[in-house]
Amino acid sequence: MIPLTPVIVAVVKILLMLGGIMTAAAYFVLLERRVAAWVQDRRGPNRVGIPLTKIRMFGLGQPLADGVKMILKEEYTPGHVDARLFVLAPLVIMTAALSAYAVIPVGGSLPPIPMLGLYEPIPLTVAPELDVAMIYLFSLSSIAVYGVILGGWASNNKYSFLGGLRSSAQMIAYELPLGVALLAVVLASGSMRLNDVIGVQASEVWFALAQPLGFLVFVVAAFAEAGRLPFDLPEAEQELVGGYHTEYSGMKLVLYLTAEFIHMITAAFLIVIMFLGGWHLPWLTGDASTEITWGLAILRAIVLLTKVFGVIFFFMLVRWSWPRFRFDQLMTLAWKIMLPLGVLNLLAVAILTELRHPSNWGERLSIGSVCLVGWLVLLAAWVLVAWAAPLVTDNRARTDLDIGDIDSQLG
Repeated sequence: MIPLTPVIVAVVKILLMLGGIMTAAAYFVLLERRVAAWVQDRRGPNRVGIPLTKIRMFGLGQPLADGVKMILKEEYTPGHVDARLFVLAPLVIMTAALSAYAVIPVGGSLPPIPMLGLYEPIPLTVAPELDVAMIYLFSLSSIAVYGVILGGWASNNKYSFLGGLRSSAQMIAYELPLGVALLAVVLASGSMRLNDVIGVQASEVWFALAQPLGFLVFVVAAFAEAGRLPFDLPEAEQELVGGYHTEYSGMKLVLYLTAEFIHMITAAFLIVIMFLGGWHLPWLTGDASTEITWGLAILRAIVLLTKVFGVIFFFMLVRWSWPRFRFDQLMTLAWKIMLPLGVLNLLAVAILTELRHPSNWGERLSIGSVCLVGWLVLLAAWVLVAWAAPLVTDNRARTDLDIGDIDSQLG
C-alpha cells in the first residue's frame, strides 16, 4: 500500500471538511424550518422525500429540491449594477466563511495508522500547527464583511446600500467585544491554538464556568457577527426588502445564504471550543495527556459535534423567539454594554492570572493593584455615563419643546 504523504492527508481533510460543512449547511436549513414550525405550532416541510424512493420521513429531500430549484433559476444580473463587483461579492463572503475551517478541529486526534505510513497521531484539523489560529479566525471574520459591503455597493440600489452600511457598522461594533472576549481566553490558556485551549479546559475547568461574563459577551457578539436575529439588521426584510442581497438571485444568492449558515456553524464551533470545553466531557473523554485510541477519538468527535448541534439549536430558538432590535439599540448594546463588560472581564482574568502563581508575590500584587485600579476607574466612568445619559436626553427633549413653543407663538 502506498504511504500517505502529508499533502495527501491535507487534501483528504479539506475534501471531508468542505463536504461535511456544505452538507450540514443544507440540512440545517431544513432543521431551522422544522424548528420554526415547532415554535409557531405548524408542520413545516415534510412532503419532499428521497428521490426514487417512497421515503418521506421529515422531508429529508427538501434541501436537495431547494438546491436544484436554485441551480435552475435564471442567473440574472440587473443592468444598473457594477457587474464585476456584483459577481465578486458573494465569492468573497463564501471564501472567508469556508477558509475559517482550516484551523477549527472537529475532535481531538486519530491514532497512528502504520499501514498507511502515518506513525504519529493524526489531528482532526486541516492546519493543526498554526500558532496564531485565533488571529487567523479574527482576520477572516473581518474580511467577510467586505462581501456584504461590496454586494450593497455594487447593486446600485438604495436598500442594498443601506444594508451594506448597516453591516459595516454592526461588524465593526461587535468585533471589539468579540476580540476582547478572545483575549481573555488567550490570557487564561496561554496559547492561540484551539487544541491547546481545549486541552487547558480539559485539565482545569471550562472557561464558561471560569469566565461567565466573557462567555456572555462572546455569545452575544457571535450572534451579531453571524447576522442572525435579533441582529439581522443588514437584511431586515420589513425595512430593506432583502438588504444587501436584494438584487441577487440564482447561485449568487445561494452563496450569500449558505455563507450565512456557515457563519452560524462557525460561531457555534467557536463557542464550544473557547468556552464549553470542546471535545472534553468530565470523567469520560480524559484530558490532553490521555493516550489516543480509536474509541476515544470517535467519542471525542461525537461529544464536540453534539455540543455544536446544541448551540446551533439555541441559535435557531433565539431567531424564532426574539424580535429584531432597532439599529440604535443595536449600537447602544455594543458600545455601552458589551464592550465595557468585555473589558471588565479581561481585567478580572488578568488579575487572577497574575495572582494564581505564588512566586514573586510583590511584583504580582503590584501588577494586580494597577489592574484593579484601572478596573475601578473604568467602572466609575461607565456608571457616570449611564447616569448622565438620561439627563442629556431630557435636556434635548426640553430644548426641542421650547423651540416648538417659540415657533407656535411666532406663527
